Amino acid sequence: MAFKAAFIAHAPDADPEKHRAVIDTGKYKLYVTVVKDQAQALVEAKRLVADEGVSSILLCPGFTNTDIAALDVAVGEGCGISVARGDAPSNRIAVDIMKKEW
Repeated sequence: MAFKAAFIAHAPDADPEKHRAVIDTGKYKLYVTVVKDQAQALVEAKRLVADEGVSSILLCPGFTNTDIAALDVAVGEGCGISVARGDAPSNRIAVDIMKKEW
C-alpha cells in the first residue's frame, strides 16, 4: 500500500480538471493539482481525501492562514495540512516572478 499525498497550488488560469498529475512509485503516490481559487481548492482537497485516500496535503505559499484553516476543516482529522513556505529572499523571488507572469 502506498502513502498518498497531494500538492495543491494556485494559478489564475488553472483548470483543476486539466491541470493535474499523479506520480506513483508504488510506495508513494503524489497527486498534484493547480487551482484558480480557494473554492476550487476546497473541492479538490475534499475529492482527494474522499476519492483517492490522501492523508497529507501540501499547499503552495499563496494560501492564507484563513484558507488553510478552511481546508483543514473541510478535509477533517484524517488528513494533515502543511504549507510550503520559504525564507524572505525566496518568497520575494517567487512573488516577483508571479507578478511578472500574471
